[in-house]
Amino acid sequence: MCTDILFKDVIQAIKETAFVTSDYPVILSFENHCSKLQQYKMAKYCEEIFGDLLLRQPLESYSLEPGRPLPSPNELKKKILIKNKRLKPEVEQRQLESLKKHMEAGETNTPAIIMGEEDDTENAEKEAEEKDLISEAPSLSEATSEKETSSVSQSNAVSSGKDEEQNNGVRKIPDDEVTEISEATDATDISEASDQDNNKKGVDVAEDSEEALIASYQYESATTNIHPYLSAMVNYAQPVKFQGFDVAEERNIYHNMSSFNESVGLGYLKTNAIEFVNYNKRQMSRIYPKGGRVDSSNYMPQIFWNAGCQMVSLNFQTPDLAMQLNQGKFEYNGSCGYLLKPDFMRRSDRTFDPFSETPVDGVIAATCSVQVFSGQFLSDKKIGTYVEVDMYGLPTDTIRKEFRTRMVMNNGLNPAYNEEPFVFRKVILPDLAVLRIAVYDDNNKLIGQRILPLDGLQAGYRHISLRNEGNKPLSLPTVFCQIILKTYVPDGFGAIVDALSDPKKFLTIAEKRADQMKALGIDTNDIADVPSGSSKNDKKGKGKGDTMKVSVTQQASSEMAQTSNSINNNTTETKRDTALVPNVSIDDLKQMKTYLKLIKKQQKELNSLKKKHSKDQNAMQKAHCTQVDKMVSLHEKEKTTLEKLLEKAIKKRGENNCQELKKETEDKIQTLATDQKAKVKDITAQHTKEWSELISSHSSEEQEMKDAHVTQQCEHLKKLLTTVQEQQTVQLKVIHERQSKEMRANQAKMSMENSKAISQDKTIKNKAERERRVRELNSSNTKKFLDERKRLAMKHQKEMEQLEKNQREQLEKLDKHNEQLLKSHHANKQVQGQGHTADGEVGGGDGPQTCHGGLSN
Repeated sequence: MCTDILFKDVIQAIKETAFVTSDYPVILSFENHCSKLQQYKMAKYCEEIFGDLLLRQPLESYSLEPGRPLPSPNELKKKILIKNKRLKPEVEQRQLESLKKHMEAGETNTPAIIMGEEDDTENAEKEAEEKDLISEAPSLSEATSEKETSSVSQSNAVSSGKDEEQNNGVRKIPDDEVTEISEATDATDISEASDQDNNKKGVDVAEDSEEALIASYQYESATTNIHPYLSAMVNYAQPVKFQGFDVAEERNIYHNMSSFNESVGLGYLKTNAIEFVNYNKRQMSRIYPKGGRVDSSNYMPQIFWNAGCQMVSLNFQTPDLAMQLNQGKFEYNGSCGYLLKPDFMRRSDRTFDPFSETPVDGVIAATCSVQVFSGQFLSDKKIGTYVEVDMYGLPTDTIRKEFRTRMVMNNGLNPAYNEEPFVFRKVILPDLAVLRIAVYDDNNKLIGQRILPLDGLQAGYRHISLRNEGNKPLSLPTVFCQIILKTYVPDGFGAIVDALSDPKKFLTIAEKRADQMKALGIDTNDIADVPSGSSKNDKKGKGKGDTMKVSVTQQASSEMAQTSNSINNNTTETKRDTALVPNVSIDDLKQMKTYLKLIKKQQKELNSLKKKHSKDQNAMQKAHCTQVDKMVSLHEKEKTTLEKLLEKAIKKRGENNCQELKKETEDKIQTLATDQKAKVKDITAQHTKEWSELISSHSSEEQEMKDAHVTQQCEHLKKLLTTVQEQQTVQLKVIHERQSKEMRANQAKMSMENSKAISQDKTIKNKAERERRVRELNSSNTKKFLDERKRLAMKHQKEMEQLEKNQREQLEKLDKHNEQLLKSHHANKQVQGQGHTADGEVGGGDGPQTCHGGLSN
């Protein structure tokens, strides 16, 4: 496809022209398919020809360590960097030392360790690594598709080194096999031609020869087939195989870079857009055309600029739209070849989505208006011409083939278009946007075009000189237009912004009348403040201008009013709903039916127990009385018997003869009374003991029941509080769900009304503009609605947290109350226990004494 060029001549030309336009660094990307001996020769050529311009060692303040950032282009001025595969540090150091020893010894042959003839142990390790690499190697179709135009060609070096390879015993592998198995690398136009030649040769090879080659072939990794001398020259541009954004972030090696063909790059943009942007904040990436572009066409580079890719390579031999965008964009900044990415695409603490449809935080969206009046010296022929105005930037900012003037026939010299302004209403990221003005003839053939970065435009009336397809200036053709640049103001807020920018135009009628009175000499202090009331006549008497201002103001505040009304409604509902979840006190719990029912039940149980105790006490007292009465009756019977015996003896013998018997009987009666008293005393003590034990047992049972009742009351209060709190939580959740449902319904209604307003807006005549407005409205509404829902969710969360806090406090208060209740109950228990013991003792002595009170008589 092109003539062979000597590598030496190429780098000589690069040296002479590299820093003519600017002093910023140049990166040479080597697509290296040469033998190690040829690589050594290439490295020596670079060292000799570039001299001090070649950056052989990294800067001291920017060492090649993980986590160390790359130096800025300003610190690499007048430096040429080489991008080539590099050996592992320990391998490179070992081979360099071996090379140095052989050179000091005066040997001309390259040492075997550098040429690949290592010992068996290293070969075994190498073969193990090669097997892993073979399993990861891309197929022939994938590898051959990843090619790109390079500024350096090694075709002559490859052809000139074949004999040297054969003489040195190095096995030469066919280029088509290397392309098939080796890692995908950059390709020059010459390498594409050599690949085609190799493919033609491969067709002529017999199938059995191919099978023999494949069977005997041993994979040699691209990172090991590199001469250490060339490897040592690579520093800040070390290409590595891309293994994923997570791996790259974990390694955090700034000087590693990866290349992607356009298809792979678009795939990563589709699935990992934000991660791709973050990757480009840290490391360099390179995009190149896919191998299927056999016609050397180009892809649109804007999508990759939006992601922050540093090197977006194109086929320079095709001056299509993509190349025009590239040349027009990099014509900016003095054509130095470097453009500074926006701040948010460089800072690690900012997140940027290249597919965002809403303004980026910290970036002010712009509005651009272009009105094309006429063209000058477009053509010396009588042809029809028209002008097309496009914008390229983020996907939401890109507008193509929508704005074009009418065609002016038979006038290529000074056609007058006098079109309405082409308004790019919302450009959310002006730093990445470019404006393209193109003039076509009546056969849709390009006459001239101009690419203008939006952040470099000057507002006003401008004669814009045109360029040809290759971006070369045309001497006479220009386009006369007016460019207006403003800050983007969302729909509905224009009147408010105008009022803030020029308040005098938006004075109220009362303020205007006050100024007129002041002009007549009336002091403003003499004017009393009265309630303002607009009558029907005042409304009818308003002028059209005032009506328009009022309507615009109403339209401006309509959306805010809707939002504020929805928020106020939600707030009112929340206040009303919050009253449905009141705090519950302990007194409220004690007034609940279940608690009162429990108290009633416990009182009934206590009364039943007291009644039973009373029966037991009466029964014991009755038994004691019966026992005492029997003892008394027995005593009386014995006494009566003695007295009767005495009376019989007196009747028989006479009273004088029975004195001794009388005395003896009295002694017996006295002894009987004494014995009776002792027995009564013993049985009284026994009865007292039994009575005390009974009273003590009753008191213990009653106290145990009271203890159980108090415990039941505490547990029931806690259970009631837990139930009430659960009901409050469920009730609050229901309220929250209702509020969320109402908000979603209001948001859906608002979205439908806004979409309907846009669809019925007669000022929007372009279908694409209407769709863009609807899409922008949906995006804005989505963000706004999500924010409202987040605020409502946060509000609900705070309410729930506050409710949980109140419930915890209520539970703590109840625990303290129960603890105090138990303490007071135990204190009363001790006091009552002492009282019951005393009462039992007293009652135990009184009961039996009452039964035999007449015994002492």
